[in-house]
Amino acid sequence: MRLLIIGPQGAGKGTQAALLAEHLHVPHVSTGDLFRANVGHGTELGLQAQKFMDAGNLVPDTITSAMVADRLAEPDATGFLLDGFPRNLSQAEWFDSLCEERGLVLDAVLLLTAPDEVLLERMMARGRADDTEAAISRRLSIYHTETTPLLDHYGPKVVRVDGVGAIEDVQNRILVALGREDLL
Repeated sequence: MRLLIIGPQGAGKGTQAALLAEHLHVPHVSTGDLFRANVGHGTELGLQAQKFMDAGNLVPDTITSAMVADRLAEPDATGFLLDGFPRNLSQAEWFDSLCEERGLVLDAVLLLTAPDEVLLERMMARGRADDTEAAISRRLSIYHTETTPLLDHYGPKVVRVDGVGAIEDVQNRILVALGREDLL
């Protein structure tokens, strides 16, 4: 399967993506992991990304997109679960072009949902220094402004799943929503 997983921070995307990728036997491709791998291995893309991160800036779409393209060209990525990309319409349009160019068909876009109050509570409980109420609210606002338009972009491919509840319960909801009850 070829899937995207989207949703606000704190919805459990990383946790659910890792479990789902294991169930489906596809690589979990996380942009955060791609950044860390490229920076850690000192690749040209990693060195470029590091300059922006060191300055406290977002890594430009061109660098992120190039990392995604490289990863999806690897032999194990005939199927994939892409986590953290695309985050906005510009990235989605680029990704659509990449898929068309490579003859890849996206099976579904998994939207993991949770009320903002739950997300705020979850992120505050993590205890990270950058998880202040103001910072979390700002990130949620950016998500609502930049990422939610992807729902219209992907239209009928979007599969909505409630991300509130026990990890196993949410995973089971995801499998049912994707028509993969055989994996329960």
